[in-house]
Amino acid sequence: MQHASYKLIEFSTLKSLDGDLFEPFWKDEPVINAVFLGKLKELEGIIDARNADCNLKNRNGAGVMPCELLKPFSEPGITGKGVPYSISI
Repeated sequence: MQHASYKLIEFSTLKSLDGDLFEPFWKDEPVINAVFLGKLKELEGIIDARNADCNLKNRNGAGVMPCELLKPFSEPGITGKGVPYSISI
């Protein structure tokens, strides 16, 4: 049972190659695509700013790693970045 739990955690935190290849209906609309990517970059900037804010006790201190789980851009595989298949874990 413990092995299955580890596999579930590994699978739900894995960022897939095919997730980047999903083709939304607006992919051929350059304006919508630019706005969407701009919002994703803005979100990544907000996460970076919060990680750098020394007043946020949950993001600073001894042994505290920066929060990167919901950063929208990362490489495939287990990187600790990117939106996972499930954010319910």
